[in-house]
Amino acid sequence: MGKVVLVTGANSGVGLALCERLLSDDAQLQLCLACRSKQKAEAARQVLLDSHPKAHVSLVRLDVASMRSVLSAAEEIRQRYDRLDYLYLNAGIMPSPQVDFSALYKGLFSGKAIHMFSTGAGLLTQKDTVTSDGLQQVFATNLFGHFLLVRELEPLLCQTDHHSQVIWTSSSNACRSAFSLDDVQHEEGLEPYSSSKYASDLLSLALNRHYNSQGLYSSVICPGLVMTNLTYGILPSFIWTLIMPLMWLIRIFTNTFTLTPYNGAEALFWLFKQKPESLDPMVKYHSLTSGLGNSYTQTRKMDIDDTMSAALYQKLLELEKRVRKKLKDEDSKCTK
Repeated sequence: MGKVVLVTGANSGVGLALCERLLSDDAQLQLCLACRSKQKAEAARQVLLDSHPKAHVSLVRLDVASMRSVLSAAEEIRQRYDRLDYLYLNAGIMPSPQVDFSALYKGLFSGKAIHMFSTGAGLLTQKDTVTSDGLQQVFATNLFGHFLLVRELEPLLCQTDHHSQVIWTSSSNACRSAFSLDDVQHEEGLEPYSSSKYASDLLSLALNRHYNSQGLYSSVICPGLVMTNLTYGILPSFIWTLIMPLMWLIRIFTNTFTLTPYNGAEALFWLFKQKPESLDPMVKYHSLTSGLGNSYTQTRKMDIDDTMSAALYQKLLELEKRVRKKLKDEDSKCTK
């Protein structure tokens, strides 16, 4: 059997572009699209089959914001496959992003305009909500649901006869100042997206420390500034229409403006071609694009450390116990 690859958030944007690139490189792989919407997943599958008629593309319904959905999807995946070679944790949200126009005005005249636009650092705030599991939605979607998925898929990922890769779609927006071990769900702040992405960087390091000896390796990437549904939601459509020519112009001077999903998927695809044991757990792999539109991957050291990483991992294990108990208690009440 060919390599087994599972991609969360695979129905559009960078996730779908990655799937297209993977199938173009290896027509024998077993590709599973893990998506919240069955309808959108089926549409994405058809797009892939139109260009790769003989490809092996399956679907599993997965809403990483719902822990019941994660457990159900993981059980289905365990029944379907005897191993996983690549697990791309790509699904993510930035709900109700709002531009801090005061920060925007100051940034434009501070010499940091390009960095501000390409990362959103200090520019974007979001309004978070609470899921049915009692978790902050951004934390649950971008981090904890994926953490629980990895835990559930350990039997497929950790096998003595092969190495597996867990690859997180992080962001250059990941910022230590937005994250706190005393508030891992970011209930008190206004930057839950940045906090969740920094936490994914920390968690990736922790997974390497815990699982490398069992053949599982974890990496994080940044897709750069890509125009996807998430990005377009930041500003009204007419503003994007006005500034897109400027964005293409800026790309001549900065390599972080990848702009297209194909270019944004560059680092994800690059990691597919690497030996996992050769990768550095302390760096983030960035998708970059030259002014002429040529995409490439570059490493940049992350602002993380083992102490904070280990502390977060322990907190997530404790939260996992509480969530599992809550779900078990709810099931017990339903059967009475």
